[in-house]
Amino acid sequence: MQHLSPAMRQLVLDLGVDKPPSLDTFVTGQNTELAQLLSQFSTRTPSQYGERFAYLWGEAGAGKTHLLHALAQTEQARYIAPDAPESSFTHTPEVTLYLLDDCQNLSPAAQIDAFALFNETRAHGGFLVAAGNRPPMILNLREDLRTRFGWGLIYQVHGLTDEDKIDALERSAHARGMSISSGVLPYLITHYRRDMSSLSQMLNQLDQYSLETKRPITLPLLRDVLHEQEQEQEQKQARQHPDNK
Repeated sequence: MQHLSPAMRQLVLDLGVDKPPSLDTFVTGQNTELAQLLSQFSTRTPSQYGERFAYLWGEAGAGKTHLLHALAQTEQARYIAPDAPESSFTHTPEVTLYLLDDCQNLSPAAQIDAFALFNETRAHGGFLVAAGNRPPMILNLREDLRTRFGWGLIYQVHGLTDEDKIDALERSAHARGMSISSGVLPYLITHYRRDMSSLSQMLNQLDQYSLETKRPITLPLLRDVLHEQEQEQEQKQARQHPDNK
């Protein structure tokens, strides 16, 4: 195995820094209608039914948080995590889009705040998108809040199949003029984090490392980078917990 130089190790780490999510980088898969709706919401355009509220649900890694963070990049938007301070749930005139994430984890107090925020947003003609791991009617939340979540449009966020992920990565690589040996992408999605954000970041790393080392993107190169990341993670953990032996 060819080991990376200190400079290349730093490059791998630097490239691993997450970039802000965007709607453009969300791979739609089976979520075409949802992507269109959220594109409208990003410009504060109601749905064709006049709806200004939506609830997204799906398994972990399907892309719910990516979508909410992407919408949070638009002007006058506010992302609210379930453990956000009470002030985050306070309606303010300058915010026109509220984004509530992981609603299944809202505390009893936060549920009251979320209910009040829903009503205030509706009264002021604003937009709100909430997300959770289950459909609203079977969330373990207070009844009035579950009902509010069910008032708007409800979408299941479908995760991508392995074939979808490979196709998306191949398209991205082709658009950038990257040449990737067969077997690299199937190996990547079965030996690395499976969300598209992480996979796309790894594609960036492979591209940069290939250019810097003048090596083709093959399985040996991928294994080198994965091994180096694993070593860096172990070293980071050792620095954080020096007494663990």
